[in-house]
Amino acid sequence: MPGKVDPLIPEVVNQVAFEVIGNDVAITMIAESGQLQLNAFEPVILHSLSKSVAHLRNACPTLAERCVCGITASTEALRASVENSIGLVTALNPHIGYMAATDIAREALTTGRGVAELVLEKRLLPAETPADLLRPETVAGSGAPAA
Repeated sequence: MPGKVDPLIPEVVNQVAFEVIGNDVAITMIAESGQLQLNAFEPVILHSLSKSVAHLRNACPTLAERCVCGITASTEALRASVENSIGLVTALNPHIGYMAATDIAREALTTGRGVAELVLEKRLLPAETPADLLRPETVAGSGAPAA
């Protein structure tokens, strides 16, 4: 497909992670099979651990340099997404009741309209209240509107 960018580095890092997890399971089973202070399986433990460390030592910087560095968040898009989330209705429960909050969530989901817009339209709260209650900072914090 034209313009398609394959996520090769993240896929390889996933493979490295799978191998490290497998080595961890192997080390756990090997350690459980050892006898007290004499563990005849220590060479396999060292081999598995060394392999895991070497793979991670190579994979992590590559992922950081070629995939992670330079990533920036679109604060406008994120804010719009949060402000239009129906998850915000949980902050309304104590103020309009569970059933009304459920109805608002359902309508917001089916119509694509914002929670605050619907609350104001239905006159469930005074005009200034939804803005305070539904601010993401308020919902994520203590639940009390900021002063």
